[in-house]
Amino acid sequence: MKKLFILLFFVQVAFSQTQNAAGKKTVIKIVYGGNLNVNENKFPGAKIFSKTETGQVRFEHEGMDLWCDRAVLFQDRNWVKAYGNVFIQQGDSVEMSSEYIEYDGDTKLAVSKRNVRLQNTDMTLTTDTLYFDRNVQEAYFNTKGIVKDSATTLTSIEGRYFMQKNKYQFLKDVNINNPEYTVNSAQLDYYTDSKHAYMYGPSTIKGEEYTIYCERGFYNTVTEKGYFVKKSRIDYDNRIINGDSLYFEKNTEFASATNNIKITDTINNMILKGHYGEVYKAKDSAFITKRAVAISLVETDSMYIHGDRLLVTGPAKNRVIRAYKNVKFFKTDMSGKCDSLFADNNSGITKMLRNPIMWNGESQMTGDTIFLISNVKTEKLDSLKVINNAFIVQKDTLSDDGYNQVKGLNLYGQFEENELREVDVVKNTEVVYYMYNDKNEFIGIDKTICSAINLTINENQIEDITFFTRPDGVIYPDKDLPKNARKLRGFIWRGDERMFSKDDIFDEDDNNLVLPVIRGINNAMDPLEEEKDPDEEIFKSTINTVPPKKDKKKFLEDKKKKANEKKKLVVQPQDTKKKSKEE
Repeated sequence: MKKLFILLFFVQVAFSQTQNAAGKKTVIKIVYGGNLNVNENKFPGAKIFSKTETGQVRFEHEGMDLWCDRAVLFQDRNWVKAYGNVFIQQGDSVEMSSEYIEYDGDTKLAVSKRNVRLQNTDMTLTTDTLYFDRNVQEAYFNTKGIVKDSATTLTSIEGRYFMQKNKYQFLKDVNINNPEYTVNSAQLDYYTDSKHAYMYGPSTIKGEEYTIYCERGFYNTVTEKGYFVKKSRIDYDNRIINGDSLYFEKNTEFASATNNIKITDTINNMILKGHYGEVYKAKDSAFITKRAVAISLVETDSMYIHGDRLLVTGPAKNRVIRAYKNVKFFKTDMSGKCDSLFADNNSGITKMLRNPIMWNGESQMTGDTIFLISNVKTEKLDSLKVINNAFIVQKDTLSDDGYNQVKGLNLYGQFEENELREVDVVKNTEVVYYMYNDKNEFIGIDKTICSAINLTINENQIEDITFFTRPDGVIYPDKDLPKNARKLRGFIWRGDERMFSKDDIFDEDDNNLVLPVIRGINNAMDPLEEEKDPDEEIFKSTINTVPPKKDKKKFLEDKKKKANEKKKLVVQPQDTKKKSKEE
């Protein structure tokens, strides 16, 4: 890569010389020479000018004026070396000062050294050495540069400035320091007029109430709005937001995420996932859709809640989850479906609405409304309520088509160690129960009506039934009870809808979503650079006026050889360790 850098440099110089040879040669004009001297031993063929009380030495070349205290001009080579209080002005847009400069009038290449200061519009660049190509109006530094405006300071080890675009391209160890935020990036493009920053490589933005990480991103340093892709993450008010694409606004306290998103609630041990989400900090709320799922850790067992839309609201200790349309949930030995769901972390109540159904072990439960109540301190399931039209169905494991059934007005259940142990069904209860002896020999089918029933459950199977208040029932031999009489009114077996893993909560539409293409991952982040992507190696060497610092010695040797052959000098970056007495 370094050899390519040097080769491109010589190609550019040769091209500039060919152009000048074909056209009319423009010489460096002496506007004010001051005192004139010659020194054939040190500077053969050169004229030495120095300032007087009247003013500094001044030159002009194709719209650029140069002032200095002392200068050595090689007129036959159209090349000048300027020393002391050097100042360059190019039109109304560019002003540059330094202690030393070399300028080649044929190639229009300049090298400024020591206390270099480049001023344009409202920003100032300071560095130790700056290479300036007037042909394309681009400057380059690799000795750490500092760019300042009224409120912001930008620093980088290496960088370029594209004057026609008002754009800085910082290439190494970039830092932006502002009273409201800081930015650290591997590489960053910055537009001085719009104050827009485009980040490439590992980058971090830190504000008073947020931290953003990405490996490609855009940030408006004035409005503090941003768009981030590639391993992007926002740490925001006890929430961590990840996604293929993130959008952020500080003033409205809003963030959104697209594709493979994950929002982590660090206080409530909750994770939200989906392919589109929004976070409203001021309202303490988050909205998720497109394969949306909320994951809540209950003891050591996670509960997964899915819906077409998920809304999480409330302050950290009072979070409420709302799920809408095609709602499903799953945890070990328990799953369920309904049209909408409401879960309150503060009260520990989860409410299933509109056609709810729940499976606990092998038992299917339905009713108008189902409540799951958790102990908020232990985070374990405490109790269960099914209000209106409560119905329990459990497939009989020892018969081919038998179903144990219990129905009544309401159902109340109790959990122990997250397992359902006891159930009470009250008001207008009915039972169909397949009975066996200790040897699992069939006894008959118990069909009973009473006011209330108590069920004891062990290992998710009905172990014992107790009837209360004037039970009226018969145990029928198998041959004496018709098939149509073995099912209670309202019986529906929905075992094929039961979920056996967390993946079962998603349907075919959820699993076949077509995700939008994220801009900036495989194309340019900057819309002004559609054809050039800073991730591409060729774009990293658009300026080739100078070689990398490590090749300086070889570059000087090659340049001296070329100068002897062509009897022509070009701009030469000097070794900073060897300074002539004239410097």
